[in-house]
Amino acid sequence: MPQQMPKEMPTQRLVLASTNAGKLKEFQALLGDLGVEICPMPAELEVEETGSTFAENARLKASTVARATRCWALADDSGLEVMALGGAPGVYSARYAPTDRARIERLIRELALAEREVREAGAGRRARFVAALALANPEGAVELEVEGVCEGSILEAPRGDGGFGYDPVFWIENMGQTFAEMDSETKARCSHRGRALAVLKPGLQQRLMEWRRSD
Repeated sequence: MPQQMPKEMPTQRLVLASTNAGKLKEFQALLGDLGVEICPMPAELEVEETGSTFAENARLKASTVARATRCWALADDSGLEVMALGGAPGVYSARYAPTDRARIERLIRELALAEREVREAGAGRRARFVAALALANPEGAVELEVEGVCEGSILEAPRGDGGFGYDPVFWIENMGQTFAEMDSETKARCSHRGRALAVLKPGLQQRLMEWRRSD
Protein backbone atom coordinates (compact mmCIF):
# COMPACT_ATOMS: atom_id res chain seq x y z
CA MET A 1 0.00 0.00 0.00
CA PRO A 2 1.60 3.30 -1.07
CA GLN A 3 2.57 5.60 1.77
CA GLN A 4 0.45 8.71 2.04
CA MET A 5 2.28 12.00 2.01
CA PRO A 6 1.33 14.35 4.87
CA LYS A 7 -0.84 17.25 3.87
CA GLU A 8 0.91 20.59 3.74
CA MET A 9 -0.33 23.14 6.22
CA PRO A 10 -1.97 26.04 4.39
CA THR A 11 0.04 29.23 4.52
CA GLN A 12 -1.57 31.72 6.83
CA ARG A 13 -2.11 35.10 5.29
CA LEU A 14 -1.94 38.37 7.15
CA VAL A 15 -2.90 41.47 5.18
CA LEU A 16 -0.99 44.63 5.97
CA ALA A 17 -3.29 47.63 5.73
CA SER A 18 -0.87 49.52 3.53
CA THR A 19 0.56 49.59 0.02
CA ASN A 20 3.79 51.30 1.16
CA ALA A 21 6.65 49.11 -0.11
CA GLY A 22 9.07 50.27 2.58
CA LYS A 23 6.62 49.54 5.37
CA LEU A 24 5.75 46.12 3.88
CA LYS A 25 9.45 45.19 3.76
CA GLU A 26 9.90 46.15 7.43
CA PHE A 27 6.92 44.10 8.57
CA GLN A 28 8.00 41.08 6.53
CA ALA A 29 11.42 41.21 8.19
CA LEU A 30 10.07 41.78 11.70
CA LEU A 31 7.41 39.04 11.49
CA GLY A 32 9.25 36.66 9.18
CA ASP A 33 9.80 34.07 11.91
CA LEU A 34 6.07 33.55 12.53
CA GLY A 35 5.52 31.46 9.40
CA VAL A 36 2.85 33.78 8.06
CA GLU A 37 2.61 35.42 4.64
CA ILE A 38 2.55 39.21 4.98
CA CYS A 39 0.95 40.78 1.94
CA PRO A 40 -0.21 44.32 1.12
CA MET A 41 -3.85 45.28 0.94
CA PRO A 42 -5.41 45.46 -2.55
CA ALA A 43 -4.21 48.54 -4.41
CA GLU A 44 -7.75 49.53 -5.33
CA LEU A 45 -8.89 49.56 -1.69
CA GLU A 46 -8.94 53.03 -0.15
CA VAL A 47 -9.27 53.80 3.54
CA GLU A 48 -10.01 57.36 4.57
CA GLU A 49 -7.92 58.20 7.62
CA THR A 50 -10.35 60.36 9.57
CA GLY A 51 -9.00 59.67 13.07
CA SER A 52 -7.46 62.40 15.19
CA THR A 53 -4.87 60.03 16.71
CA PHE A 54 -2.56 57.31 15.43
CA ALA A 55 -4.53 54.71 17.41
CA GLU A 56 -7.87 55.75 15.88
CA ASN A 57 -6.47 55.56 12.35
CA ALA A 58 -4.86 52.15 13.00
CA ARG A 59 -8.18 50.73 14.24
CA LEU A 60 -10.03 52.20 11.27
CA LYS A 61 -7.58 50.77 8.73
CA ALA A 62 -7.37 47.32 10.34
CA SER A 63 -11.15 46.92 10.52
CA THR A 64 -11.80 48.17 7.00
CA VAL A 65 -9.13 46.01 5.36
CA ALA A 66 -10.08 42.90 7.37
CA ARG A 67 -13.74 43.15 6.32
CA ALA A 68 -12.86 43.86 2.68
CA THR A 69 -10.41 40.95 2.35
CA ARG A 70 -12.03 38.53 4.84
CA CYS A 71 -8.55 37.99 6.28
CA TRP A 72 -6.78 38.93 9.48
CA ALA A 73 -5.41 42.44 8.97
CA LEU A 74 -2.64 44.35 10.67
CA ALA A 75 -2.65 48.13 10.47
CA ASP A 76 0.04 50.57 11.39
CA ASP A 77 -0.51 54.27 11.72
CA SER A 78 2.68 56.06 12.48
CA GLY A 79 4.25 59.42 12.14
CA LEU A 80 6.63 62.05 13.35
CA GLU A 81 5.88 64.52 16.12
CA VAL A 82 8.19 67.54 16.36
CA MET A 83 7.97 69.39 19.65
CA ALA A 84 8.84 72.84 18.28
CA LEU A 85 6.05 72.50 15.71
CA GLY A 86 3.42 71.67 18.28
CA GLY A 87 3.54 67.97 17.44
CA ALA A 88 3.28 68.44 13.68
CA PRO A 89 3.22 66.76 11.25
CA GLY A 90 1.68 64.10 13.52
CA VAL A 91 -1.17 62.13 11.95
CA TYR A 92 -0.60 64.11 8.74
CA SER A 93 3.00 62.87 8.39
CA ALA A 94 2.32 60.97 5.18
CA ARG A 95 0.23 63.83 3.79
CA TYR A 96 2.66 66.62 4.67
CA ALA A 97 3.82 66.80 1.04
CA PRO A 98 3.55 64.58 -2.08
CA THR A 99 6.93 62.79 -1.78
CA ASP A 100 9.45 61.78 0.91
CA ARG A 101 11.89 64.39 -0.33
CA ALA A 102 9.27 67.12 -0.33
CA ARG A 103 8.12 66.14 3.16
CA ILE A 104 11.67 66.40 4.51
CA GLU A 105 12.23 69.74 2.78
CA ARG A 106 9.03 71.16 4.24
CA LEU A 107 9.92 69.91 7.71
CA ILE A 108 13.39 71.50 7.63
CA ARG A 109 11.93 74.72 6.24
CA GLU A 110 9.25 74.99 8.91
CA LEU A 111 11.72 74.23 11.69
CA ALA A 112 13.96 77.01 10.39
CA LEU A 113 11.01 79.42 10.42
CA ALA A 114 10.26 78.41 14.00
CA GLU A 115 13.89 78.91 15.11
CA ARG A 116 13.12 81.81 17.49
CA GLU A 117 10.21 79.98 19.10
CA VAL A 118 12.40 76.86 19.36
CA ARG A 119 15.03 78.76 21.36
CA GLU A 120 12.48 80.48 23.59
CA ALA A 121 10.60 77.25 24.37
CA GLY A 122 13.79 75.28 24.91
CA ALA A 123 12.40 72.58 22.65
CA GLY A 124 15.46 72.47 20.41
CA ARG A 125 14.87 70.07 17.54
CA ARG A 126 13.41 67.32 19.72
CA ALA A 127 11.05 64.90 18.02
CA ARG A 128 9.65 61.43 18.35
CA PHE A 129 8.32 58.74 16.07
CA VAL A 130 5.09 57.07 17.18
CA ALA A 131 3.62 53.82 15.84
CA ALA A 132 0.16 52.52 16.72
CA LEU A 133 -0.66 48.95 15.62
CA ALA A 134 -4.07 47.28 15.47
CA LEU A 135 -4.89 43.68 14.59
CA ALA A 136 -8.39 42.89 13.35
CA ASN A 137 -10.03 39.53 12.70
CA PRO A 138 -11.78 38.74 9.38
CA GLU A 139 -15.06 40.14 10.75
CA GLY A 140 -13.38 43.49 11.35
CA ALA A 141 -13.25 43.34 15.16
CA VAL A 142 -10.02 44.76 16.59
CA GLU A 143 -8.43 42.18 18.90
CA LEU A 144 -5.06 43.73 19.70
CA GLU A 145 -3.78 47.30 19.99
CA VAL A 146 -0.28 48.51 20.97
CA GLU A 147 1.88 51.61 20.64
CA GLY A 148 5.63 52.17 20.32
CA VAL A 149 7.65 55.39 20.65
CA CYS A 150 11.21 56.32 19.70
CA GLU A 151 12.72 59.62 20.86
CA GLY A 152 15.19 61.60 18.76
CA SER A 153 15.79 64.94 17.08
CA ILE A 154 15.66 66.48 13.60
CA LEU A 155 18.87 67.22 11.69
CA GLU A 156 19.31 70.28 9.49
CA ALA A 157 20.13 68.07 6.48
CA PRO A 158 19.48 64.43 5.53
CA ARG A 159 22.01 61.68 6.28
CA GLY A 160 22.00 58.13 4.98
CA ASP A 161 20.47 56.28 2.03
CA GLY A 162 18.35 53.65 3.77
CA GLY A 163 14.86 53.61 5.21
CA PHE A 164 12.02 55.76 3.94
CA GLY A 165 9.92 58.74 4.94
CA TYR A 166 11.63 61.03 7.46
CA ASP A 167 14.35 58.47 8.31
CA PRO A 168 17.26 60.52 6.84
CA VAL A 169 16.68 63.45 9.24
CA PHE A 170 15.65 61.54 12.37
CA TRP A 171 18.73 61.38 14.61
CA ILE A 172 19.11 58.94 17.53
CA GLU A 173 21.71 60.48 19.81
CA ASN A 174 22.71 57.39 21.77
CA MET A 175 23.15 55.45 18.51
CA GLY A 176 24.98 58.29 16.71
CA GLN A 177 22.98 57.60 13.55
CA THR A 178 19.83 58.49 11.67
CA PHE A 179 17.33 55.76 10.88
CA ALA A 180 18.52 55.97 7.27
CA GLU A 181 22.10 55.11 8.33
CA MET A 182 21.15 52.04 10.36
CA ASP A 183 21.11 48.48 9.09
CA SER A 184 17.69 46.84 9.18
CA GLU A 185 18.39 44.78 12.31
CA THR A 186 19.53 47.80 14.32
CA LYS A 187 16.56 49.85 13.21
CA ALA A 188 14.18 47.00 14.07
CA ARG A 189 15.49 46.95 17.64
CA CYS A 190 15.16 50.65 18.38
CA SER A 191 12.47 52.00 16.04
CA HIS A 192 8.96 52.92 17.11
CA ARG A 193 7.56 50.21 14.85
CA GLY A 194 10.00 47.59 16.11
CA ARG A 195 9.11 48.40 19.72
CA ALA A 196 5.38 48.25 19.01
CA LEU A 197 5.73 44.92 17.21
CA ALA A 198 7.77 43.47 20.10
CA VAL A 199 4.75 44.12 22.33
CA LEU A 200 2.23 42.88 19.74
CA LYS A 201 4.10 39.72 18.74
CA PRO A 202 3.18 37.40 21.65
CA GLY A 203 -0.52 38.12 21.19
CA LEU A 204 -0.24 37.68 17.44
CA GLN A 205 1.55 34.34 17.90
CA GLN A 206 -1.23 33.16 20.20
CA ARG A 207 -3.88 34.01 17.63
CA LEU A 208 -1.94 32.30 14.86
CA MET A 209 -1.79 29.10 16.94
CA GLU A 210 -5.53 29.28 17.57
CA TRP A 211 -6.09 29.87 13.88
CA ARG A 212 -4.02 26.78 12.99
CA ARG A 213 -5.91 24.60 15.47
CA SER A 214 -9.25 25.69 14.03
CA ASP A 215 -8.29 24.91 10.40
